[in-house]
Amino acid sequence: MADTIDVLLINPGDHRGTYQGLGETIAAIEPPVFAGLFATYLRKKGKRVAIYDVPATRESAEQAVTNMLAQYAPKLVVLVVYGLQPSASTQNMPSAGKIARLIKAQSDVPVMMTGTHAAALPDLTMREEQVDFVCSLEGPVTILKTVEALEAGTNDFSEIPSLWWKRGKLVMAPQSAEALVADLDTEMPGIAWDLLDMSRYRAHNWHCFDHIDQRTPYASIHTSLGCPFKCNFCCINAPFGKNAYRMWSPETVVAEIDHLVKTYGVKNIKFVDEMFVLNRRHVEGICDLLIERGYDLNIWAYARVDTVKDDMLGKLRAAGFNWLCLGIESGSEHVRDGAEKSFGSDEIVDIVRKIQSHGIRVMGNYIFGLPDDTHESMQATLDLALELNCEFANFYSAMAYPGSQLYTLAQREGIALPPHWGAYSQHAWDTMPLANKALSAAEILAFRDQAFNTYFSSPRYRDMVREKFGQPVLDHLDEVLSIKLRRKLLEEAPVTA
Repeated sequence: MADTIDVLLINPGDHRGTYQGLGETIAAIEPPVFAGLFATYLRKKGKRVAIYDVPATRESAEQAVTNMLAQYAPKLVVLVVYGLQPSASTQNMPSAGKIARLIKAQSDVPVMMTGTHAAALPDLTMREEQVDFVCSLEGPVTILKTVEALEAGTNDFSEIPSLWWKRGKLVMAPQSAEALVADLDTEMPGIAWDLLDMSRYRAHNWHCFDHIDQRTPYASIHTSLGCPFKCNFCCINAPFGKNAYRMWSPETVVAEIDHLVKTYGVKNIKFVDEMFVLNRRHVEGICDLLIERGYDLNIWAYARVDTVKDDMLGKLRAAGFNWLCLGIESGSEHVRDGAEKSFGSDEIVDIVRKIQSHGIRVMGNYIFGLPDDTHESMQATLDLALELNCEFANFYSAMAYPGSQLYTLAQREGIALPPHWGAYSQHAWDTMPLANKALSAAEILAFRDQAFNTYFSSPRYRDMVREKFGQPVLDHLDEVLSIKLRRKLLEEAPVTA
């Protein structure tokens, strides 16, 4: 008999469709951080909650819906379409939409969709998807008020903040948008880990270069929400309605890490914050508490070139931060300025070397095809990546994610957008980068794929990896290189990068 609950939170996704051949053993399997946070919030308000994590189960949408409806009888189903990178929300929409359609075909349970994509395009999501509700801000407050309204038997949801709903065939917009959690420490102090199967999650491969065969157990946590910066390619603030920045206290963050270490034996931890190394008091407060505990942790977090300070690095390393991920983006100062990343190439080289001098590894993020990019500036980006020779690098194509300034630019200037939401995935077969005045989408994608192979085949990089991490990691990278991503754009119209 199905378990009667108040809210079923579903994490949608299709690992194979999103990552092609990288999905089976290479790509990380991330815990559903936002679903876990929302579960905590709802539980503290007295609601019975369950989480169904589709990517972690490796089930098809059909299998997942059959199993979840047999297991649970919810008053409200919520598809939590967030991602642990800006693209991941939109690229999960095909899975989310299919799950919604299957649920509505088999059940009369109300379905809500929330997440970065839905927040960026609430009206379109409401009209395109077979859902009863869309939340246009972060989620938990709106979810709670919606399930309370359903329990009360009302047909009028107009007083619920940030809730889009249907009256017959009419789409009704919310009258109020104030729906952010006010007190993170009290109302949403961490993830409901007991609702997740921790054996299913797998850290990023590079995150575990020091122990490549020990990527599980793994946890991702937030220490803050939102970002004060306004990079034109990013949509991270769409669910917050503004450039918001809220933090959990160091004590709450480290209490969650205590639980992860003592209950699940977690060592590999990702700080999901869009920008962790930012507020000195926050960062050092967390570091001090972790240093006191003396855990053997392997943490990575995001930072910016202009937020990393020399005197913070020793404390970060002592606390267990083995990796910092830097948004370097471009080798051209002109292109970086257009992306609102105003720092020079010399500053980048200097800060990378300072980070490495403290024993912290650097993962460099680079983007090809930003609005001011040309073949020459993309080559300058690759040249900078090769010069820096970071311990790992991510190479992305510029993409106009819904909620970003680039999406608005593409619509205004009539630049072609991907033909469907799944094509926003960087690794998908039919991915489609944003073209610019100098470069076609195919040219950008071809350069990105060539740059990936050039970087990871570089003798200098391979020598560094062998010296720092050993032959097993080099063998693992050879396995990655052997998995060739098929690209519809390039197979239909081959270009020379």
